[in-house]
Amino acid sequence: MVVEEKSQAEAMEGTQQRLEVNMLLLGAHNVGKTALTVRFLTRRFIGEYGAIESVYSRVDRINGQEICFNIWDSQHTQKCPSVSDKQLQWADGMILVYDICHRGSFDVVQQQLRHIRRGRKPSSLPIVIVANKRDLRRHRSVSGEEGRLLALSERCGFFEVSAAETYHGALLVFHRLVDLVRETRALRKSTAGVRGIVRSVFGKKRAE
Repeated sequence: MVVEEKSQAEAMEGTQQRLEVNMLLLGAHNVGKTALTVRFLTRRFIGEYGAIESVYSRVDRINGQEICFNIWDSQHTQKCPSVSDKQLQWADGMILVYDICHRGSFDVVQQQLRHIRRGRKPSSLPIVIVANKRDLRRHRSVSGEEGRLLALSERCGFFEVSAAETYHGALLVFHRLVDLVRETRALRKSTAGVRGIVRSVFGKKRAE
């Protein structure tokens, strides 16, 4: 399923180049990945979804720049690897979601992180960890401190939210990942520029 949102005014505004960001959502079954995504896309909360893997698209304007969100809402099953090579190559950034009421979903996120780190360098793939279902914190089995420590140790962003309660939390998650992708691309471009200068200088010296 593809959801596209773009007004005529947005299409005509601004001169900045559009930024396209591929975002992959991972996590165990029933942690609220789709609810979080749909809350961000439509502002609405829908509690029940079928096990359908979908890619959504939406165009927004953030700080004057047009952003195209491509969101791959993946389905976790025990029969398949937690993260495929195709997903690793496609994603510019990832959102890993767990349910604060289910310890097993937190374990899945840790497993997925290990798999991701084997396939991509931490500096090349921004990740945001999301602890969902904060509205059910009376049933909590994963503390907020555990989530924050995991994110800190893995150099990831972290949010504890409730997709059921508010739109703002979902907005912060997706916008933060956009910021991290921007920073990663800028760093990569800067590093490439420095390497180019070094090659040029040393190349001239060797020629001399």
